[in-house]
Amino acid sequence: MSVLDYDVDAQAFAETVAAYCDKHADQIRAAGAHPGEPWRELAALGLFDVASVSPGGASVVAAVMERLGRAVLGGPLVATYMACLLLGDGESSDLRSGAGFVSLGRPPLMPWAPVATVFIEVVGGEAWLCRPAGEVEEVSTLAGEPWGRCALEHERELDHPGAALALGDIALAAYLAGAGEYLLDEAAGYAAQRHQFGRPIGDFQAVAHPLAAAAAHLTAARTLARLAAYRADRDGLAAAACEAATARLSATAAALRIAYQAHQTYGAMGFTVEGPVALASHRIRQESLVAPGPRAAREVVLAALGI
Repeated sequence: MSVLDYDVDAQAFAETVAAYCDKHADQIRAAGAHPGEPWRELAALGLFDVASVSPGGASVVAAVMERLGRAVLGGPLVATYMACLLLGDGESSDLRSGAGFVSLGRPPLMPWAPVATVFIEVVGGEAWLCRPAGEVEEVSTLAGEPWGRCALEHERELDHPGAALALGDIALAAYLAGAGEYLLDEAAGYAAQRHQFGRPIGDFQAVAHPLAAAAAHLTAARTLARLAAYRADRDGLAAAACEAATARLSATAAALRIAYQAHQTYGAMGFTVEGPVALASHRIRQESLVAPGPRAAREVVLAALGI
């Protein structure tokens, strides 16, 4: 078995998650930014129990997140995996069960703050368990997620932030690769069916070549995410920080590329809010900003190169 192949346990759990998402695809799409019942039911399957540093844990997370990306599931997925690792089993029980939501980022603008039950600030390679200092002012977002402005008070510093950040980068890279592949399949299918001048538009180089290039970038991004997960499972999450950050940057660029190309392929229909591209495109853009953000990932990569 290649290091790029998930082991039997990871594949089995990912297939279970994929089967649920396929069965409830309409419900997941209708839920939009607020995952609601699908979130709780997936949590009941043990979705967030694999966030522990058990053997193979990073690969299971990556395998599952690829599937959730293809399903375009909303919710603080990456942040929840990070929070479960930072808090441990006891304090994260509500998050693992789907009963609570985490807001993880850097104030004053915090994702999921209006509905969050747990607040974690991530800054400068450190993580702090916090509580809101005052009211949370809700802010509208492109993907419809409930973000909010608020001040936070530190309660205590959390251990092992490096491991959590690496796991978050791996999870995000896998999710973005999956979401990008969903958009690629949709755009390629449309290009094969939509005719102009008596031919499918996919026969024209101006449509086919950008989609082919996007497919190559997505394949590379998925490969890097799997390699980062393999390194994390072999040597520990902290040791895989550079590989994880590299995977995140690659997946972000690849997913944004196919989001743009999918809009172009669908033409005017691709730019409508109700169209076939909007939900996945918005989700990709929103998820690409998950804390600590792409700038921090670039700093990790540059530091590893001695720059």
